[in-house]
Amino acid sequence: MQRPEFFVFFGLIATGKSTVAQAWADQRGLTYYNSDVVRKELAGLAPSASRQEAVGQGIYSSDFSRKTYTALLERAESDLTAGRGVVLDASYQGKEERQRVRDLAARLGVNLCFVLCSCPELEMKRRMEQRALDPNAVSDGRWEIYLKQKERFEVPDELSGAEFIELSTDLPVNDLLHNLLSMVEEKL
Repeated sequence: MQRPEFFVFFGLIATGKSTVAQAWADQRGLTYYNSDVVRKELAGLAPSASRQEAVGQGIYSSDFSRKTYTALLERAESDLTAGRGVVLDASYQGKEERQRVRDLAARLGVNLCFVLCSCPELEMKRRMEQRALDPNAVSDGRWEIYLKQKERFEVPDELSGAEFIELSTDLPVNDLLHNLLSMVEEKL
């Protein structure tokens, strides 16, 4: 039996990680988990329910974030154990949270690939402004949250070349998927 695929799309808000992660999961037939959806589900909210809370407060507090990331890992473990591939979509700002994912992959004996999504700040700002107008948007990310994330984000220098890809997301999605496929194939 082939080992299931395990991908983590991470980075700062509005870098396109959810768009690319969802498209990648769909293209490869992988189960997709978005931290914003899981967070709101845990809070008893609809995915598109807006929560314009202050940075680090309410469902965005460190305790609730930890609960969300634990739920993501539990769901990933269930799917991976059942032989289904998984895509996790979350910021994974800190080395500790990324290490928890690495520990799970090692324990289950599955290959893991972290995909750091990035794009120019101007594009991020444009995406946030566009998302603010969408009543079905799941993310509550705003510019002031991005600035705080940027301060806290720990460079992923703990990730080895075999498990790490950096993807600039300022191209059309189909081009990004093609580029990502080429990068993943190089790692195999």
